Amino acid sequence: MRTDTARGTTELRRAAAPGGRIMPRRHGAPQAAALVGFFGTAILLAAAGCTDAADGTVRVESASGKILPVTVEVVATEQSRALGLMYRDELPEGRGMLFIFPDSTPRSFWMRNTRIPLDILYLDDDGRIVGLQANARPLSETPLPSGAPCRFVLEVPGGWAARHDVAIGVRVDLGALATTPAH
Repeated sequence: MRTDTARGTTELRRAAAPGGRIMPRRHGAPQAAALVGFFGTAILLAAAGCTDAADGTVRVESASGKILPVTVEVVATEQSRALGLMYRDELPEGRGMLFIFPDSTPRSFWMRNTRIPLDILYLDDDGRIVGLQANARPLSETPLPSGAPCRFVLEVPGGWAARHDVAIGVRVDLGALATTPAH
């Protein structure tokens, strides 16, 4: 027996149960559950800031000309930038986080809820380092200004810049990440 499924009513069907009992079956329930699951996951990912560009690699040029690859996690939304590297217990050598902003302006970071020391490299539109905060102290709320307009910020493990002879004025090749849209 079939009723109007467009209105969410039920259809009766014969089940494979002994005696051929008639069981109600809702049309669209599996599809609705799938849609709820999909949109629920999308909302959770967006809230967690996971809608940013995929990870990538940037190439930092040291003062001596050596090219240093850094695998980065890209954060390009307001929510993901606000979270940054907070609550993390480690940042391995050769890894970092690239913050992408929609415009170039003086910026200031802090270390609230950030448990690991970081070097913060402020980059202009061309990827040139215009400011550097070395070994930023974990959990500090002291402002760490860029000192110049910047559009990108690269965070790497504390002491990384000194260990690799990276200083203000050197260039970071962002590759295709430079065109990642920021929201």
